[in-house]
Amino acid sequence: MFIGHHAAGFIAKRFAPRVSLGTLFAAAMLLDLIWPLLVIAGVEHLRVDPGNTAFTPIDFYDYPWTHSLLVVLGWSALFAIVYRAARKAAWSDALVVGLAVLSHWVLDFITHRPDLPLWPNGPKVGLGLWNSIPGTVIVEVALFAVALWLYLRATKAIDRTGTIALWALVIFVGLIYATNLTSPPPPDARTIGYVGLAAWLFVPWGYWIDRHRRPQP
Repeated sequence: MFIGHHAAGFIAKRFAPRVSLGTLFAAAMLLDLIWPLLVIAGVEHLRVDPGNTAFTPIDFYDYPWTHSLLVVLGWSALFAIVYRAARKAAWSDALVVGLAVLSHWVLDFITHRPDLPLWPNGPKVGLGLWNSIPGTVIVEVALFAVALWLYLRATKAIDRTGTIALWALVIFVGLIYATNLTSPPPPDARTIGYVGLAAWLFVPWGYWIDRHRRPQP
């Protein structure tokens, strides 16, 4: 998923209004923030394989340290503990942050074909929603729309920036999503890794949005 992970960040804000949207974006996208770094470093691997699924031409055949369930549970616990220690946050907020990390694997499990290992070198699972382009678009866009609606009900802009920054992000991710649907396959795995680093942009963008919005009662 792509906008589905942003959706998880928006939804998490409804349950942890004291946590910044930037932190929740970082949590929900954590696996895909670390993954391109490991691809570039040669620790994890993928290949361009047109037809691998209808939705994406990428074969994610080796990413045990970012996308195996057992390791993801570890990332979830670690992120929650670090957040609580760094922010002196309530355990309830830390729990939401940790679940946001775990949500990434759950959403990937729905969309990926069976390429998600349960543990490093373990059996692989995936429901394969990506085998249907219409199904993927309907599910992901609907999830994003509901998540955005929940976020708008949970927060209120305190100035014009709070509105502009949010809707600029919505438009931007929408354009990226549409471009991914129509673009030719990327040239190679290394290029995918470098392009994937752009996901880091959404973390400070989330903090920017949150500084100009306040939780609703």
